[in-house]
Amino acid sequence: MVKVVYFDEQSASDYLDITAGGATSSTSQEIKERASDLHAKVESKVSARLSWLPFVGVSGEAGSGVDYKSVGQSILNQTLSNTILTDYLAEIANDDRVRRLDDYVVTAPADSMAATKMYTPYMVIARTEEFGIDLARLDEALERAKGYYELLATSQHDGTDRCVLRFNIRAFRNNYGLSDLGRMRLVYHAILVGKTTEKGLTMSGEMASSEASPGDQALTALELVDGAPAASKAAVEELDVYDVVLAGVERG
Repeated sequence: MVKVVYFDEQSASDYLDITAGGATSSTSQEIKERASDLHAKVESKVSARLSWLPFVGVSGEAGSGVDYKSVGQSILNQTLSNTILTDYLAEIANDDRVRRLDDYVVTAPADSMAATKMYTPYMVIARTEEFGIDLARLDEALERAKGYYELLATSQHDGTDRCVLRFNIRAFRNNYGLSDLGRMRLVYHAILVGKTTEKGLTMSGEMASSEASPGDQALTALELVDGAPAASKAAVEELDVYDVVLAGVERG
């Protein structure tokens, strides 16, 4: 992996704890302790190099009086994140429970929440009086209402193997977002979590009654007479749904 585009740290941390299976008292605590030790070493170097910057809050007296609320916390967070990532990659190497997906193209189905989320950040420049709603706040509303967004993934090998990949909207790194994924050739690490239909990815499908599955449709009188309901339901393709833990670019 030469570039990380997306990494769900909380899911990876949970995975490390579960994989440990009681072999260690707390995997996440060990990660935090190692990160803190490394942070302390980096902190002293930052103190020496940035002592002349008044806005960092460094006093210049042998490293005393250092305020790391901004710089130090950022270093600790990044160190902790990278430590979890390194441990995750080492643990995942021989685990077939996490599927590795490469050469897949991801798209946002029309009228889906994901397609809408890609569009709403641009609504800040729209004239809201023409639509009757505050379009500038629609993006904020979607982010509060839904934490994971689904994209349809299609294999480039044969074009028939399809599945659904779910992304935690807050797990993107390096300022990437949903709209960038379709233009990149990435490798995905994903965990199978369920099934759905392509129709279930639409906004109307997501808001449908929980009593009916997303793929269910109202039966016509002709279908009732001809006995076609079974055939109609069989024609609905169920797709595997995966939660993505890591997405990035691999060498070559």
